[in-house]
Amino acid sequence: MSGSPDPARVLVVTAHPDDVDFGVAGSVATWTDQNISVTYCIVTDGSAGSAIPGIETGALAQIRQDEQRKAAAEVGVTDVHFLGYSDGSLEVSLELRRDIARMIRIVRPERVVCQSPERNWDRIRASHPDHLAAGEATLQAVYPDARNPYSYPELLAAGLEPHVVEEVWLMASPRSTHGVDITATIERKIAALRSHQSQLADAENLEEMIRSWGAATATALGLPAGRLAEGFQVVDTR
Repeated sequence: MSGSPDPARVLVVTAHPDDVDFGVAGSVATWTDQNISVTYCIVTDGSAGSAIPGIETGALAQIRQDEQRKAAAEVGVTDVHFLGYSDGSLEVSLELRRDIARMIRIVRPERVVCQSPERNWDRIRASHPDHLAAGEATLQAVYPDARNPYSYPELLAAGLEPHVVEEVWLMASPRSTHGVDITATIERKIAALRSHQSQLADAENLEEMIRSWGAATATALGLPAGRLAEGFQVVDTR
């Protein structure tokens, strides 16, 4: 269902620790099983939210980094980067675009996966302001920043040559038409999500919720009954 050839390298950019696991962890497990190299770039420090009250923000940021690394390992990812922007107040800025463009030039992915910058009125929780900002900044980093040798000359001075990303996959988009069948990797997606202990206010119902989402997405994308999927809007950015 992917609609495009398998890439050699994928860069996933999300606003918060755990966003990647809700949105794309099942697909990531499928890709790493195919020996596709996957890198995570988490934009904020995750210090503005927890199901456990009273955690000091600095401590929470470290907890969430550790949880994200553990979650990544569940789906075969070892390359995890944190940009450290403040959780809850993310805005599209030249600095953020530069930092994501830097990651693109380092990783040199054919595919970038990020959050949709378009609000999803059917799933409002997917459209957190940080998600929208991270998605918009990532798209601007893909085009024009990462490919333009005149954008951020300090990157070129550091030896980071321009790079053209072939496609961007948008998570939680109201225009999703492509999908990945994650029936075989759903257990690893759930294990990745369970790694985020600081965020699990309703751990008992987590598996039921994730399977329900996966089944609904599969049905919407025309998969047979009993299948599970993650959905994306695929944008050609060549």
